[in-house]
Amino acid sequence: MDAAALLLSGAGAGLLAGGTTCAAVQLGLLTGAVRGAPPGGARPRDAVVPVAAFLAAKLVVHTALGALLGLVGAALQPGPRVRGLLLVLAASLLVLFALDLMGARWARRLLRRDRSAADTGHCAPRPGGMRRPAVLGAATVLVPCGLTLSAEMLAVASRSPVGGAAVMAGFVLGTVPLFGLLGVTLGRALALLRGRLTALAGVALLAVAAWTATSGLRLAGWAPSAGAAGTDRAVRTDSVRTDAAGVQEVTVWALDRGYRPALVTARAGVRTVLVVRTAGTRGHTRAFTIPGRGLDVALPASGETRIDLGAPGPGRMRFVCASGHYPGTITFR
Repeated sequence: MDAAALLLSGAGAGLLAGGTTCAAVQLGLLTGAVRGAPPGGARPRDAVVPVAAFLAAKLVVHTALGALLGLVGAALQPGPRVRGLLLVLAASLLVLFALDLMGARWARRLLRRDRSAADTGHCAPRPGGMRRPAVLGAATVLVPCGLTLSAEMLAVASRSPVGGAAVMAGFVLGTVPLFGLLGVTLGRALALLRGRLTALAGVALLAVAAWTATSGLRLAGWAPSAGAAGTDRAVRTDSVRTDAAGVQEVTVWALDRGYRPALVTARAGVRTVLVVRTAGTRGHTRAFTIPGRGLDVALPASGETRIDLGAPGPGRMRFVCASGHYPGTITFR
């Protein structure tokens, strides 16, 4: 695939699905970028400038990452547990911004918010006030959503710094419309609601923080297993078969909204192959992760992917999409 095709491929993924999934994961960073706009932030320009700085920094950093991935390969990609920890840290940042919105003075002091132009009587933000949006935009590279990971895998597969840069730049550009709209709307809303309903926005951010932290714990393999006691009624065994060579095959479908079945029981101590099937799947379930093995697999939109699990002993093997949203468990007995 040449650079132009990779750019278009990345842009299509970002535009069609990446914006929503990445916005959910990176909402805390985006909120921090637009938080603290001047009371005149209801003006379009005051809301657009920090969002533009955020997105520009995000584009530069992801393009550079794509070039590095194309040059040296997957060695630069953090494993599931590292990404899970980063998601938990992102959730902590969300909590901090939420407490700031709710009026916690210690959170406000800790964030050391940039002084806006309104504090100095000027009409436009000072250049230094763009530092925080740019830093937070660059930090999005540390909390990738599932489709970002898929784009990174495509950058690795390109085996070219130009191709890797193209696919990551295209992906970020594809997410710009939604991120831009969300950022401007959020910034203007926070400015208009200053001192009125910001506590309500803080509560909403706390809910997103809880969801993000749960996703991180799942991705790292630290969350309670979905196959815990009391859920045996939901366990499926009809997706398990043994071929003529005695190899056990466990079949799971990756759908746009999760994996089916999500709970499976299989025999322990025999060679097992996990078969993950897709049929027109476009969601981030295509970035398939087994946290306990540190394994990430990029699934095709349609097709069959076979993963050799060896001969697992008794216990539970968790799997999840690479953003931690859709979990599943195979219980070996």
